[in-house]
Amino acid sequence: MDYAGKKIHFIGIGGIGMSALAQLLAHDGMLVTGSDRAAAPTTVLLEMKGIRVIVGQKAENVPADADLVVYSDAVPADNPEREHARKLGILELSYFEMLGKVSAGKRTVAVAGTHGKTTTTGMLGKILIDAEASPTVVVGSIVKDLGLNHAEGVVGRTDDPKSSVLGSNYAPGTSDLFVVEACEYKDHLLELSPEVLVITNLEWDHTDYFPSLAALQETFRKAIARVPEQGAIVTDPSNPNIAPLLAAAKARIVDYTREPAYELLLPGEFNRSNARAAAAAARIAFPATSDAAIAASLADFHGTWRRFEYKGTSAQGADVYDDYAHHPTAVRETLRALRAKTSGKVFVAFHPHLYSRTRDLLDEFATAFVDADTVFIAPIYAAREVDDGSISSEILAERIRATGVEAAALPSFDAIEQALAAAGPGDVIMTMGAGDIYKVADTLVSRKQ
Repeated sequence: MDYAGKKIHFIGIGGIGMSALAQLLAHDGMLVTGSDRAAAPTTVLLEMKGIRVIVGQKAENVPADADLVVYSDAVPADNPEREHARKLGILELSYFEMLGKVSAGKRTVAVAGTHGKTTTTGMLGKILIDAEASPTVVVGSIVKDLGLNHAEGVVGRTDDPKSSVLGSNYAPGTSDLFVVEACEYKDHLLELSPEVLVITNLEWDHTDYFPSLAALQETFRKAIARVPEQGAIVTDPSNPNIAPLLAAAKARIVDYTREPAYELLLPGEFNRSNARAAAAAARIAFPATSDAAIAASLADFHGTWRRFEYKGTSAQGADVYDDYAHHPTAVRETLRALRAKTSGKVFVAFHPHLYSRTRDLLDEFATAFVDADTVFIAPIYAAREVDDGSISSEILAERIRATGVEAAALPSFDAIEQALAAAGPGDVIMTMGAGDIYKVADTLVSRKQ
């Protein structure tokens, strides 16, 4: 694909994947502009990379001479910028359609799965960069190890709580290796043509699109079947949700669970599993890397934004962490690792993501907070959905209380911040969810300063 010199406008450019793709295209010589509804760490990152971001979305944001518009999944067809682009006759592509075009012809390593794909992608990217394989990396979070020591430079301003993370969600490379975090939602995974497909694990999720686990499995079955014979599928073949799908494979199956237990800075068995998957994929993508080099790279991996991220201490002296976990299994495993790190009380501020996920996985969410002492639940983050009245934060709080864990639904982030003042020295606070609950953590830490 050759768009060198072309003008490309991104609608929803602050999205974690969109912002990485925008950096990639700008790096490759395209003239990139974009807009989003609000400023965020990603938009600060883009501005520091010289990419203009307009906060607020309106028709006149779209350059009349744009050659292409790329839009986020979160941007509906009736968005004023998308409508204006159509009036101007400008070609529109979704983020994943564009990602498929960008990766075409490259040796693509796609990391998919329900849990751990962001951290696994970051780990894999770091291993390959450290091994001087020079991959291009697109990952679904700001990875602290991307940017600090590489050509794209340091991003973030430490005096700005919205951009307190140093790193990037994109690393440029000179080889044909393309490492990318893949998403199964709406079959987006099928836009890619990976030579190596990593499947970390598999559980029912994105319940607004996949009516059942079987429907989700069918998407992965198709993805597995598309990996060429000379490629590889890196996974846990004993996983009961993955094992039946592997019969569709033409490529060899590589069992990442046979990798050793690597020493990590990050806590939790789930991160050890992520490291094994990254190591196995790195061996295939770049066989020249050594066991010792893989181990050293993983031992120095510092993690990503919003993945068990330590933020600092609150004004009352509690340690504050933040995590993106929004599926019951991720919540449960993250809190298990947090409990193992503290002898004090564990306070959780949880921001449920989507009415459909909260409703369909309610039984699992109800028991996911067993390692917490107190849970404060924010109003459900609706994102792309409309409230049909079938589920609420109050219902979730009631179900959590039934398991013996103290839980309360609170009406706002401000109310949650006030309630978390109960956490003191020796205690820990974890903000969790796919929405902007991380702002609570940022506020708690900034108030101490």
